[in-house]
Amino acid sequence: MSFKIKVNAYRRKIMRGLTGGIGKGSLDNIKKNDQLSIKRVLINRPNQRLGNTLLITPLIQEIVKNFPDVKIDLFVKGKVAPIVFENYPQVDQIIELPKKPFKELVDYIKVWFKIKSKKYDLVINVDKQSSSGRLSTSFAKSKYKLFGDEFITNTAQEIQLHQAQYPVYQFRKFLELFDGKINNEAIPSLNIQLSEKEIEAGKKLLNEITKDSSKKTLAFFTFATGAKLYNEEWWTEFYNLFYPKYSEKYNLIEILPVENISTLAHKLPEFYSKDVREIASVMYNCEIVIAADSGMMHLSCAAPTKTVGLFKSEGFLERYKPYGEGNSVVIAIDDNQEGVLQKMEETLS
Repeated sequence: MSFKIKVNAYRRKIMRGLTGGIGKGSLDNIKKNDQLSIKRVLINRPNQRLGNTLLITPLIQEIVKNFPDVKIDLFVKGKVAPIVFENYPQVDQIIELPKKPFKELVDYIKVWFKIKSKKYDLVINVDKQSSSGRLSTSFAKSKYKLFGDEFITNTAQEIQLHQAQYPVYQFRKFLELFDGKINNEAIPSLNIQLSEKEIEAGKKLLNEITKDSSKKTLAFFTFATGAKLYNEEWWTEFYNLFYPKYSEKYNLIEILPVENISTLAHKLPEFYSKDVREIASVMYNCEIVIAADSGMMHLSCAAPTKTVGLFKSEGFLERYKPYGEGNSVVIAIDDNQEGVLQKMEETLS
């Protein structure tokens, strides 16, 4: 572990200790049958990762379903949120927290004043472990605030909730305080809300790559960061299994990461783009996407298209596996390529 990683881990531990108690008991004064009017909401998810941004799309869909005229502001990091929520008209303002606050101190201070300058009907902190999320929730002006730990007291129950489900569950329990109605409907899936024009453009791109529009396409995203990455040897062994089985019936392509790296050693036709929505449009037109645990795995789910996620351990599997109907996950360790092949077959059937 590098010195920088150790320092960041220690910093997060300290901040969580300092902010962990913020917000407890903030809903005690709500009475059943109180009138609830939600016109403006702030969602706090100060994280720059593509996957974590996509995982809040079910929450936004749920809020809009209950309050169609709502305006939603997002407190995030990085530049990916405006791209993800481009076709969400209810998303009004995206407030970006600088990645490096000490180098961008003026902008960092402006962000907090921006949050303080508005009045919201509801503020939702998506990740209860986020120090910045808890602080921004506390800092914002709002009648109601959800810090993320108001309703779940059973650790076993919490572990079973997917990260896409968790804030929706919190929001539904909040609504239940007012009308007493338990909502057991299916929680919305991830959705980047591609337009018909984008979908057609993705179809055209895919046909240019495969040269054969008569066959359906299986796409592979082989890259991941850190310990989640499968090496070339693993992918070569997997290629030797899936290529003879599927190459006649299906088009096979590899979707490359922004790093422009092929862990399949360029054995398949490739698609490369830095445009998140363009990548999603190509994924949408594929039959399935097989992807290592990554933001691109979640993007495939949000396209949406059937997704097979590859995980190396069960540690965060329940919370971060491919979310949505028709998606699946497999623990792929060392020599478990046969297990992945079987899961592909099940997903295709």
